[in-house]
Amino acid sequence: MGPGWRAASAALVGGSVAIFAALRRLALAVPQPAAVRSRPGRVWRWRNLLVSFAHSVLAGLWALFSLWHSPELLSDIQDGYSVSGHLLVCFSSGYFIHDTLDIIFNHQSRSSWEYLVHHAMAISAFVSLIITGRFLVAAVLLLLVEVSNIFLTVRMLLKMSNVPSPALYEANKYINLVVYFAFRLAPQAYLSCYFLRHVELQGQGAFLTANLLLLDAMILMYFSRLLRSDFFPSLRKGSAGRDVDGEKFLID
Repeated sequence: MGPGWRAASAALVGGSVAIFAALRRLALAVPQPAAVRSRPGRVWRWRNLLVSFAHSVLAGLWALFSLWHSPELLSDIQDGYSVSGHLLVCFSSGYFIHDTLDIIFNHQSRSSWEYLVHHAMAISAFVSLIITGRFLVAAVLLLLVEVSNIFLTVRMLLKMSNVPSPALYEANKYINLVVYFAFRLAPQAYLSCYFLRHVELQGQGAFLTANLLLLDAMILMYFSRLLRSDFFPSLRKGSAGRDVDGEKFLID
């Protein structure tokens, strides 16, 4: 990647940050359920989740389209390239930067520290991909996780709003489990195996492999929380009387 393309990429990332800042302001106009309005601690969380939902829908569908439109990319994970994939990585980098700033400036760092760790990993990895132009296909595969995040975010919005529709929550619960396997666990497992078998553990390859393995641990931890909460509630520990208003976590 030449200096001009890198500068253009930086501008695209900055534009994405501005887009999500505008979406955050638009989220203020979205009517809030009574259960949210009555709990001041939930107002920021509700607005933040709406912006997260917008990113998940856009990025998830974008990743699916990129791979459907250019399936040959899957045969060259290290050096494959597409303009659509590059733009997607810039777009999602802007979201992660915006969300990090939103968490910090709204004094939610303590309750959302796991997200800050995740975002730091994602931003650093994506910046390295943008600079070198390598492993962009791996980033697009990882962004399939946003399809799963659509249903995880819907799950949390339903819990926060206390929607009197158990059937809706139950339906989303099982859909959520299926897409978690298909779009989060499966791509992550495939890429982890690929990096360990085919990527040299030095330089950028070593950095991205370490990121992937740490992300593996986080994803398995989130999956464990999801199973305990939605399918094995008797196994939950320390959740009685727990106030999660200030937490951003989607797995409560």
